Order: sequence, then C-alpha cells, then structure tokens
Amino acid sequence: MPEGHTIHRLAEQHRRTFGGEVVRAESPQGRFAAGARQIDGRVLRETDAHGKHLLLGFDDDRWLHVHLGIYGRYAFGPAPAPAPTGVVRLRLSNAEEYADLRGPNTCELLDPAEKKALHDRLGPDPLRADADPELAWRRIGRSRTSIGVLLMDQSVVAGVGNIYRAEALFRQGVDPSRPGRDLAHTQWAAIWADLVELMADGVRAGRIDTVRPEHTPEAMGRPPRVDGHGGEVYVYRRAGMPCLLCGCEVRAGVLAGRNLFWCPRCQGG
Repeated sequence: MPEGHTIHRLAEQHRRTFGGEVVRAESPQGRFAAGARQIDGRVLRETDAHGKHLLLGFDDDRWLHVHLGIYGRYAFGPAPAPAPTGVVRLRLSNAEEYADLRGPNTCELLDPAEKKALHDRLGPDPLRADADPELAWRRIGRSRTSIGVLLMDQSVVAGVGNIYRAEALFRQGVDPSRPGRDLAHTQWAAIWADLVELMADGVRAGRIDTVRPEHTPEAMGRPPRVDGHGGEVYVYRRAGMPCLLCGCEVRAGVLAGRNLFWCPRCQGG
C-alpha cells in the first residue's frame, strides 16, 4: 500500500496537471459513472492530502476522495489519451494530459462536511503544516498498545506505513514492541521529527531513503540495495542480513497482521 509521501506527490501532480482548469471526467469501467458525470466539465480548484487519502476539490465545493488501498494505481500521460485498457475506474483529462485511476479502495465524492469528518477521524499527518504531534501523543502516552502498532493506526498518525514505521523506530533505537505508555515524551518527539524529515524527503525524491549519509553504499563500500520498493533502508525487508550499525542479524516477525523488521541489539530487547 502506498505510504503518505506518495499521496502528497499525487496531490501535487494533480495540481500541476489540472489545477485551475476545466477537467473532463469519465468512468470507462462504469463503477464511478454517476460521480464522473458530476465533476465532468468542472474546474479543479485545489488539491489536498491527509495520510493515505487524496482529495481533489472542484468549483462546486465537492471533493473527489481517493484511497488507493493495496491495488490502486495512477497513470499519467500526454494527450490525446489512448483508448482505456484494463479496468479504469476514473479518467481525468484536459487538452494536455490525462490521469487514469485503477483499482482504488475508495473513489467517491464528498461534500465539505463529509471532508471535514474524514480529517477529524485521521491522526496528524507529518507532511501537513497543520499537524499537531501532541494529538497523537495523547493517545500514545497512555496506551498499553505497542508503539509498532500505534504508528500504523491511521487514527493515531496518518500516512505512516510499514517502511516508515520500521525505519523511524530503528533510527530512534526504540523497540517496536514497547507499549506507548512506556515511551518518554522526548522519544515520541524525536520519532515525530524523524517522520517529518524522512517523509518530506520521500515527497521530494519519490522514493523512501532512510539511511544517514555515513551509512550509504558509497560511504560504507557496500552494494546498493536491490528491492522493488527502492531506496536505502536499515531494517525493512533486511531480515537475516547484518545490521548496518552493529552487525547483529536483523529480525522479522508479524505484528497486528503486518510484517515487522527490527534490530534486537540497536532497538533494545
């Protein structure tokens, strides 16, 4: 599932491509035909993102809400748009470009009140200027649930996925099984600051890189990571390999139904 930096990049790409212009909308698949008719010929006024939710605001105060889920994908291309291939839930287009949406978990129209309700049920997003990390801390600091689970709860912190969870906890030396209430506030502040920095880097680069300069392949004289997710990381998908810092074997397990990666030495016991 795409993590929050990808959604913020999509919001920016929609703004650059369609912002301030009349947009044509259609649903070749047919599942969003009624919604497409409502926004067809409207001006895309603004774009927004909160966590893993993409929001496109039109000039009639309606918002297109997209959650990609596991299988959702966007494809952009130059006009004229080719005949749709595969299952295209929604196609947006103008005179210069088009964007095809396939396989989203959610594709719906919201009114302003419904959009506000969506924001209200999500936790603070490290990539949003209005994010308040203290809102997350109020839940984390009194919870018996492990910090590894809490970071993946979108109502606690929005936008963090499996990679950022594993890497931020490693970088701060925090055992993912530690209950939230056993975390010091200073540790939470450091985790949040790390998420802000790492996810902003992800927006700029379009990939997730989490290793510090002294641990890059060039600095360490090691081969670069080869993985479909790209990017240089400390523990994510490195189970059984030596930790880049201490040489201990990176561990893997399952926590709340999601794969978890950590270093037992660098992150305590």
